[in-house]
Amino acid sequence: MKNIRNFCIIAHIDHGKSTLADRLLEFTKTIEKRDMQAQLLDSMDLERERGITIKSHAIQMHYTFENQDYIFNLIDTPGHVDFAYEVSRSIAACEGALLIVDAAQGIEAQTISNLYLAIEHGLTIIPIINKIDLPSAKTAEVKDQIIDLIDCSNDDIIAASAKEGIGIAEILEAIISKIPEPKGNIDTPLQAMIFDSVFNPFRGIEVYFRVFNGVIKKNDRIQFINTKKIYTAEEIGILQLKKLPQTYLEAGNVGYLISGIKKASEVKVGDTITHVDNSCKTAIKGFEEVKPMVFAGIYPIETSEYENLRTAMEKLQLNDASLVWEPETSVALGFGFRCGFLGMLHMEIIQERLEREFNMQVITTVPSVKFQVIDKLENIQKISAPADMPEPNQISRIEEPFVHAKIITKAAYIGNIIKLCMEKRALLKNQVYLTTSRVELIFEMPLAEMVFDFFDKLKSVSKGYASLDYELIGYVVSNLVKLDILLNGEKVDALSVIVHRNKAYEWGKKLCEKLKTLLTRQMFEIAIQAAIGTKIIARESVKAMRKNVTAKCYGGDISRKKKLLEKQKKGKKRMKQIGNVEIPQEAFLAVLKLD
Repeated sequence: MKNIRNFCIIAHIDHGKSTLADRLLEFTKTIEKRDMQAQLLDSMDLERERGITIKSHAIQMHYTFENQDYIFNLIDTPGHVDFAYEVSRSIAACEGALLIVDAAQGIEAQTISNLYLAIEHGLTIIPIINKIDLPSAKTAEVKDQIIDLIDCSNDDIIAASAKEGIGIAEILEAIISKIPEPKGNIDTPLQAMIFDSVFNPFRGIEVYFRVFNGVIKKNDRIQFINTKKIYTAEEIGILQLKKLPQTYLEAGNVGYLISGIKKASEVKVGDTITHVDNSCKTAIKGFEEVKPMVFAGIYPIETSEYENLRTAMEKLQLNDASLVWEPETSVALGFGFRCGFLGMLHMEIIQERLEREFNMQVITTVPSVKFQVIDKLENIQKISAPADMPEPNQISRIEEPFVHAKIITKAAYIGNIIKLCMEKRALLKNQVYLTTSRVELIFEMPLAEMVFDFFDKLKSVSKGYASLDYELIGYVVSNLVKLDILLNGEKVDALSVIVHRNKAYEWGKKLCEKLKTLLTRQMFEIAIQAAIGTKIIARESVKAMRKNVTAKCYGGDISRKKKLLEKQKKGKKRMKQIGNVEIPQEAFLAVLKLD
């Protein structure tokens, strides 16, 4: 065990984590030169296209240093705030972390967030400045930032360039000398923690785990403590580029387990694996439960695809433990699921993965957050879908979640960012100059205002420089109302939103105008109305298509024309009573694109 090192890489998005992982694999000869490709651990097409890491990936490397053979278990982690749960799971399985900071951009919000997460878990931090070969690199300035942040000495910081292969030997040496060996006892009962799982269509669910105590052998009878399920370890092994089966895995190691598990619900990330006969007394304290920030409905375009969508969601949840869902129904869209996401990018990725990996065509409704509604009898009801909102006369007050948002930006963009945040009902709490040109702004703002397009707009007003990190701080009473959209007097529940009263009129007006352009004309007039309770606050009309019934009347008495027009009027009236309006898919997405 003294020659095993378990570590992860933490950094802000686009600071060079995946490239450094590539160099480490190359340097330790884990992978042949001919098999090498950029972003090797980012196996999803989506990750390669967007240049971001979505999933954490585990891989084992072997390295010889001073005539000693070492085993490195690297868990590569994402950098975006929406995938922080992946990072927390990786950190729980490691003893050390490589903290990577871009030499050109310096320390950014997500770096700090992930760093604190690692420090809380007692990980040893190895600071690295990456991209020192860039012409715009400010190595000395960034070193000072790191020293201020983690209180290390100048000599502790390794200067590297993952692209050019500079400093890789020093990093490997630091991993050996600074990261502690895993603690654990191979003679005590088996205690292993599940930190990830993936679905294999041929072999069932593959479980990735870290052994903390004891030994797991092939064909052992094992039990998952939380779910109480018992299995046989048909195959265990280590994770290299390909899975390598082993006869046993000891404490301190990271590996995979295949035991023919069919049901996704039987594998819980954070669960403890132990032996059936000689079981451990306590489960490993895993990481905290995931807290979804954004809720949206996902519905199949064809209602017959509902069961297929359910299966796809179960398989996706295995691979992404931060996805939370439950079935729900909508009058407009039929059967579907109310899903909880960690942010808008997370929601976008899930939708795209459903379409690519499972060939599911879906409609996503307006994202909302979880509100607390307190009725006249002081009962608290948690609402994540506008359709669940009680009638206004039963509500005493509504509370919405607020977040503590940390924005790090260049000083030149402060004005634009403060203006944007004020529009989003934010309160400026603090403003700190980290250097002469970099500022940290602390805001308290409603999460509901963040979930739409805040991140995109923040990047626009700061020309891509601002970085954002946020955490939930609790619920605050707000003047919120449920805004309904009616088509010919019928409520369309999938278009309902919960908004602040000051923004309700503007929101309703814009939505009605948008729907007017999207709805196809019928033989009868369509009234589009926005309402708060029973009060109509905005209205637009889609004019009816009209056949010219008097075209055949050339000359003759006027009464003849009137007779034909009256007959047409009666027909249209009857059609309006039984006619229904088809809503195109774009209409449900229109709400997301309102400026």
